[in-house]
Amino acid sequence: MAADTLIHDMELPFQLYDVLNAESLCKHEKFADHSRETFDAVLDTAHKMAAKLFLPHNHIADKQEPTFDGKKVSMLGDVKVAFDAFREAGFIAGRYAFEDGGMQLPESVMTAVSGYFMAANPSTTAYPFLTSAAINVISHFASDELKAQFMPKMLTGDFTGTMALTEPHAGSSLADIRTTAVKQDDGTYRIKGSKIYISGGEHELSDNIVHLVLAKVPGGPAGVKGISLMVVPKYRLDENGDPSERNDVQLAGLLHKLGYRGTTSTALTFGENDDCHGYLVGEEHFGLRYMFMMMNEARIGVGFGAAMIGYRGYQYALDFAKDRTQGRVAPNNKPEDAPAPIIFHGDVKRMLLAQKAYSEGGMALCLYGSNLIDRINTCADAEEKQGLQELLDLLTPVLKAWPSEFGPKANDLGIQVLGGSGYTREYLSEQFWRDNRLNPIHEGTNGIQALDLTFRKLWQKNGLGLKILQKEIQSHLGAITTGESSQMAKKLGGYLAKLHELLTHVAGAIQSDKQITLSANAQAMMNAFATIVVSWIWIRQASVAEKLLVDAQSESAKAFYLGKVQAAKYFIDWELPLIERDLQLLHNNNDVCAQMQPDWF
Repeated sequence: MAADTLIHDMELPFQLYDVLNAESLCKHEKFADHSRETFDAVLDTAHKMAAKLFLPHNHIADKQEPTFDGKKVSMLGDVKVAFDAFREAGFIAGRYAFEDGGMQLPESVMTAVSGYFMAANPSTTAYPFLTSAAINVISHFASDELKAQFMPKMLTGDFTGTMALTEPHAGSSLADIRTTAVKQDDGTYRIKGSKIYISGGEHELSDNIVHLVLAKVPGGPAGVKGISLMVVPKYRLDENGDPSERNDVQLAGLLHKLGYRGTTSTALTFGENDDCHGYLVGEEHFGLRYMFMMMNEARIGVGFGAAMIGYRGYQYALDFAKDRTQGRVAPNNKPEDAPAPIIFHGDVKRMLLAQKAYSEGGMALCLYGSNLIDRINTCADAEEKQGLQELLDLLTPVLKAWPSEFGPKANDLGIQVLGGSGYTREYLSEQFWRDNRLNPIHEGTNGIQALDLTFRKLWQKNGLGLKILQKEIQSHLGAITTGESSQMAKKLGGYLAKLHELLTHVAGAIQSDKQITLSANAQAMMNAFATIVVSWIWIRQASVAEKLLVDAQSESAKAFYLGKVQAAKYFIDWELPLIERDLQLLHNNNDVCAQMQPDWF
């Protein structure tokens, strides 16, 4: 595979058209102006731009991370060149309506587009992606006045966006934030507080930075019910909507990360001089509900990004394994025989198969989640639409946590395939791992995702999302006619029965005195549930690949489809059985973790 290919030429067409049937979206009024040809043209543009403008400086930006001299942030010039090309191509507005200046593309297509940029350079890609997510919140919940002030220039990338949630003392506990928003006579608010780990919080890439800030209005309810959402720009706007007076938002400093070094990570102070103007989004005290839209979108993006960084590392290790010669493989070989490429060694095959299963499984999982958004947006039946929304809500913790758990594991194996070379900075494998290691942490740690799944998402709306998932899985598995996939479906069927038994048990535990034990074991619930879901995602791919194999003409196409089937077999035979431990721990209400006392460590 050529160094600038980024993603196998058959991968995204296979996922979008063969597995997800994205072409059928063009039958709906919302996407009627599109066709497979327009989708392919957008994907081709993204591929070329990512390879030409994003990929070349990925490693350079990692070594020359942004700096702050006390007045301004400076960064590698190539970052702005890439950002400007991205916004001028219209990708920030890609999913938004034509009347807003967007391309009105399906979410699944835009997710596929993002794959090229995430594989090429995740840190530069973060700036436009954060902006797009911020626009989404403003477009859904802000007043018409705020939309008119900020959306047009955010859609063009003249303004960028962030979300400012975390505070130094509170971390993920948003109920404990201290940032305040005091209402003024003119309807604006004065913001005062500190935020930390704000990606893209300061830079010179755009004319303005629009922060979405969580704050508490004095006198509001305690905890998360008292959180409001504010638009807080770096520069206040004049009567023409252009940046003018500097708002009272100060950069306290840059944080120096393990990876993702090209993205500024900032500590910000608001209202240090008591003059930070903020503008309320929606109603007071509903801020967390609004922000969750951005967070949930970001969670899918985090999962997909983790899969793509894992995939890039896998492709890098694959290329290395094909070229690197070491040892002899054939029985009865002689010392004078030429050394073989390491890809012929059994353990290297195992590690490459695991990387393929983790990264392509995560990619397919998140594209399925994005396709759910498209199905929701084109569904005319209210009851069906609610079911699909509940299914998406159920899977969102999985879409974030599973790829961000196993994407870094793929990168870890990539380092191992390269051996000593993988442990040096002269090769790229170690950067892929460093970049990916952030993903299990941000947008809600994977432990938080596990708690959300275990105690909330599985049961909300009387388990409607779970019922829809079971229906989708059973409908698909029941329709499989191909040989290898049928055998895999039978194996998964046994675990689906075990999952049903487990959920009955967990539902009882939640209503008993075992809640603390269950909270300590939530990761086991996530692992069991997510592995079963990803097993189905792999069987979906394998069943389609087996059908396409019948008429495949080229050897490269046959190899691609056979690789899908083999990776699915690996996942079902090697990964799925590992959840037996999790099932047993949960069934037995194992309390080893829950009973551990702080002074025993």
